[in-house]
Amino acid sequence: MARIVVGEDETPAVAEAPAANRVPRGPGRPQLRYERTIALVEDLIASRNLQPGDLLPPGHEIARLAKVSLISVRRALDELERSGRVVRHQGVGTFVGQPRIVTEPSRVGDLLATLGRGPGGEALTTTLLSLDRGLPDPAVRRALDLAEGELVWHIVRLRRIGGRAQVLERSALPLRIVPELDEAWLRAGRSLYGFLAERLGLTASREEQYLHVGTPTAEERRLLELHGHQPVVRLRGASVTAEDVPFDCFEQVYPASDFVFYISGASRGELLAASESMAWSVSPVAASRTSG
Repeated sequence: MARIVVGEDETPAVAEAPAANRVPRGPGRPQLRYERTIALVEDLIASRNLQPGDLLPPGHEIARLAKVSLISVRRALDELERSGRVVRHQGVGTFVGQPRIVTEPSRVGDLLATLGRGPGGEALTTTLLSLDRGLPDPAVRRALDLAEGELVWHIVRLRRIGGRAQVLERSALPLRIVPELDEAWLRAGRSLYGFLAERLGLTASREEQYLHVGTPTAEERRLLELHGHQPVVRLRGASVTAEDVPFDCFEQVYPASDFVFYISGASRGELLAASESMAWSVSPVAASRTSG
């Protein structure tokens, strides 16, 4: 039987009622206390010109200003944190959150084509962490239509926006199709797809992608400077030429609280399978040529 919740902000209701059975409140209903508290916090941010990272007043002060209990304040901050408007650090306080970045992963091209500048116009910069050759796992091999034992280039890069680590990107490219890469080009932060187009005539005609939210690995947590139990969005994709030749199988890892993903239209893919969401790796066959 569904649990019944009675609180100061709600009339008795079925907490987990199916969406089809929920009755929406009318537009003229009274504002709930937690909603009034959310509005107050938004007013505080605007009137005090608080910027991302600035500390908000403590909960008891917000409760006094909004004339509500701490229960209402906690619920309001829960809602604001879910939306990315605030960030809470236990034992430290509540801070104004960084506005989320809109990315369009369905647009064909390199990351710069899909990920614009940050909310404040900050530029995207790239650090090459490693470049080596290796044996792909079965999922990557299938996506690139490789025979067993074929080698790939394995590129790992860290993308920053406004100085903040925001995207960890891994790419696997078949040596048979991409016989050489220019490490200096990549180390300078220049576009991988720009290099492929200019030097090899390789361009992406379409991409297949899927994404899911999950727990970061220890390495991802360190490189993306994640705190607590922050989840990540893991986007897997494959780029294909106009001749239907897959030449790049990539993975991009984003802090889930920092991004909004805009996707418009898609065709059914054939290279990637969502059931392989936990499989993406390349085993080096030689020492890495670059380290971060």
